[in-house]
Amino acid sequence: MYGTVARIRVKPGMGEEEMRIPGYVAQYVYRMDADPDELYLTVLFESREAYHANAASPDQAARYEQLIAMMVAPPEWHDGEVIFAHPPRD
Repeated sequence: MYGTVARIRVKPGMGEEEMRIPGYVAQYVYRMDADPDELYLTVLFESREAYHANAASPDQAARYEQLIAMMVAPPEWHDGEVIFAHPPRD
């Protein structure tokens, strides 16, 4: 699997918006206890190729524009290969 982790600072009151993006294996959004306007987003794809294909798609560009409108600043992206998961993936 391959994916990304992003640190996101949302505008006040925007944290309740759902951030569902079709086609992902999984997505998790964490709201920080210390700052409810700070979120961490993790997104998983089946492969690096699937991730990059999605990132290059016009549909993803449109979704990103909607997402960025809710943020104070652009996200800090940290892409990488998933090397451990518990329970292990089938």
